[in-house]
Amino acid sequence: MDQLDPPACCGDGPPVTGIDRRAVLLGAALGAGALAGLAVPGRAYAAPAIYNPFSGYPVTGTWQDHLNRGSLGGVDFGMPVGTRLPACGAGTVQNIPYNGTGGHTVTIQHADGYRSQYMHLSQFLLGNGAAVSSGTVVGLSGGAAGAPGSGSSTGPHVHWHMINPAGVRINPLAYIGQNPVPGRLPKTSTEYDGIPGTICYQRMQNWLRLTAGYVGPIDGVPGPNTYAALQRAMRAYGYTGPIDGQPGPNTWRAVQRLASGHGYTGPIDGVMGPNSWRGFARFLNQDRWD
Repeated sequence: MDQLDPPACCGDGPPVTGIDRRAVLLGAALGAGALAGLAVPGRAYAAPAIYNPFSGYPVTGTWQDHLNRGSLGGVDFGMPVGTRLPACGAGTVQNIPYNGTGGHTVTIQHADGYRSQYMHLSQFLLGNGAAVSSGTVVGLSGGAAGAPGSGSSTGPHVHWHMINPAGVRINPLAYIGQNPVPGRLPKTSTEYDGIPGTICYQRMQNWLRLTAGYVGPIDGVPGPNTYAALQRAMRAYGYTGPIDGQPGPNTWRAVQRLASGHGYTGPIDGVMGPNSWRGFARFLNQDRWD
């Protein structure tokens, strides 16, 4: 049996959803981008291009975990204090120091009324109103209990949620799944539910195409050619069996060794359970395999 992933605990502050006279004056000073978070009744909103910049880190608190403890929602990614935090999409930056239980919070105002918020930062890196492109580093992670800017966090991590044009907090991972960036493979939900499916296997095939000589279709239906390429790739993780396209326990032990570098902490027993797949999927969800 796979070992259970350890839970993480954190708080998060209320979403910044309102608008007042000060915000209007700030918007006049900074330009239209500063008011990108405002919803206009009757207007149709386009979905901005958003990606998951934290796919290489383990999820230590799911959206449902947050809801279960009374939060409005969020996703926590465990990472050392001081980790660079890339913008998940283009927009403008607003820094909110000591934002209640969320601690230091950076808001990225995206196009058409969407916003993203990162909480529990240890340091802001850009000034209010700074324009950023996707991938621009906006701050450094924090979350160490009791440290300045950590809010109610009990351990190092970053908290991420989005806010839609109506001011409602939404799950960024669900948003990405529903609005994949054109020309890129969507991220697999296997990272969170531990259940491999078509997208997981498509990402595996694309990784193997780029690194292990796989030349078949990226169709999410693995066959002998996919698994032969997987076995070739697993040479780097201790696989010494034949390259026959018939994966067995030795192949999957090597996959678990790979997954152990991406949050898997269970036994190396060649039996792929949900936590084995979560670790493997965290590897496959890296942007370089998109």
